Amino acid sequence: MAQTTGGKPQAGPGTGAGRDTEAAGPADGTATAGTPGTAGTPEPVAPTDAAGRDGETRRTVWVALAANLVICLAKAVAGVVSGSPALLSEAAHSIADSLNEVFLLASLRRSRRPADARHPFGYGMERFFWSLLAAVGIFVTGGCFSVFQGVQAFRSGGSESHDGYVIGLLVLLLALAAEGASLARALLQVRRSARARGRGVAAEIRAGRDPALRTVLAEDGTACVGVLLAIAGITLHLVTGNIAYEAGASVLIGVLLVYVAYALGRAARVQLVGEAADPAVQRQVREFLVRQPEIDSVTAMLTMRLGPDSVLLAARIDLTPGYDSETVEDSMVRIRCEARGRWPELDQMFLDVTDAAAARGRAQRSDV
Repeated sequence: MAQTTGGKPQAGPGTGAGRDTEAAGPADGTATAGTPGTAGTPEPVAPTDAAGRDGETRRTVWVALAANLVICLAKAVAGVVSGSPALLSEAAHSIADSLNEVFLLASLRRSRRPADARHPFGYGMERFFWSLLAAVGIFVTGGCFSVFQGVQAFRSGGSESHDGYVIGLLVLLLALAAEGASLARALLQVRRSARARGRGVAAEIRAGRDPALRTVLAEDGTACVGVLLAIAGITLHLVTGNIAYEAGASVLIGVLLVYVAYALGRAARVQLVGEAADPAVQRQVREFLVRQPEIDSVTAMLTMRLGPDSVLLAARIDLTPGYDSETVEDSMVRIRCEARGRWPELDQMFLDVTDAAAARGRAQRSDV
């Protein structure tokens, strides 16, 4: 980075006022910018590892889908044979999870489509849309059906044989092992991602930048809790002969699913309506821009997340007097390349260049 001594250079007024300088890279994670002195000539920028993370997330989703399909079939058959409302609720939960994994796989594929004329910033927000559909699926297929099964069991009294109890518990233990393995896979990916970003696992889960991984993590965690509730309900039903325990477990599973669906849907809504970049990244980028010798001040800076690994940044900057238009153009290219090197997610960067001295002069004349 160019350095100056004795502070930012001061000279006669520059001629770069009013120029809009932008770097808009394609949606596949690479960006181009003009090379110094040659406007519009592509200059390679170090690519992000977004494709690698997507591949890992895709494998995590496939593991979750395989686990859910196996245990869904087992729960459904055992639930019909035994007449257990808790098992039927868990089967509905697994159906919802399986459909959601299909949604997530579709989001991973569609979000990587290259930018085009109708979508110049790419399709990264497909991730947020499909994660919203997954939340709706959990709410309708899982939550509502589980509550319905519990209420029906309360009203009918239900009946279940001893063999049904045994079948139900065996299936639920199998489901717990499968869901636990899928959850362990998702947590391992989260831990690797947290280590790469230099923060704890809890902080990485709260950040939740990848909606597909966040949904799988929520589904698997909820599934493990739901299976434990179902085991408790069936066991108490077996010991006491009172179906109220099993029906209550079914209702609790439904309430849990409704809450998880609400939390996932709220997160997807925030991202769909235009979520800003992380405050820490915004602060770091602003400090980086202000430190540049060519920039007098940053009067405005807006960010919006376009995908898990894509951020749009638009900043209005005042120039330090003393630079001609060619020097300003070269400096903006250097600043953009440095910013992309430090924050690879800034693949859409627009700098609105003004002249601080000229702007102040215009303001003073307008006050007269």
